[in-house]
Amino acid sequence: MASATVSKIAKVFPKALPNNALVAKVTEKLSMAGFSKSNTLVATSLCCDELARPLEKAFGLDYYGEHFSMGGLAGFPHGGQTSFGAMCAHIPDCGHCLLVYGPHVGVDSKGTVGTVERRGRAAGGACCGSATAACGHVLKVHGGANPQEGAADIIDAQQANVGTLLMPYAGRLAAASPDDLQVELSYSLQDSQQKMIEAIVKNGASSVADGMIAVLGGVQINTPPDMEDYYWPKHFDLYDNKGVKQDELMW
Repeated sequence: MASATVSKIAKVFPKALPNNALVAKVTEKLSMAGFSKSNTLVATSLCCDELARPLEKAFGLDYYGEHFSMGGLAGFPHGGQTSFGAMCAHIPDCGHCLLVYGPHVGVDSKGTVGTVERRGRAAGGACCGSATAACGHVLKVHGGANPQEGAADIIDAQQANVGTLLMPYAGRLAAASPDDLQVELSYSLQDSQQKMIEAIVKNGASSVADGMIAVLGGVQINTPPDMEDYYWPKHFDLYDNKGVKQDELMW
């Protein structure tokens, strides 16, 4: 039932908002900072899972227009500095960028974190599958396994990167109870991604000719097909084109 999903979200991701409420708050704040539908380009770093698309659409086509994608498996900005630079070259003249990023996690109709029902499937599945697989690898290595075991070649480079980037959080994951592991995994992924995003913005901000960079970071929360998704916002910051934080926009 929807009540079990909503109750679990409120418990483990306090202050999470439905997507529509999130978009309303973000766009209101950005409007006061000079961002408009005509002068703003949305960039995202979200998982390639189809469940991540509604949030992109809510900020992109439904509001600011087509978005630029920097993300991939588990939501990491696999496109890196090069994709950020390319995105900056597409910002409207005298315009701005809104960068939305974060991992995603499912909460199903029973309130179980880490899985969710999917359209047309009798059984749900892991959400996020990439993150769950990487977590399993990290915990095995933390327990003494060979870190090179199962190492991927170029055809699975993104998944190998997810495991590597999650490895510094092995202690936190190992300390989590089985019931809390997927929640701790979401927070660990977000922390890792925030470090990457902040480094990318600091190093690439000068590519924004004369505008500002707004960065919204948190965790996407996917819900059953008949419900609206949620987003837990961790930070919402405004940077100038020197990479210096000018304001914290969180409500």
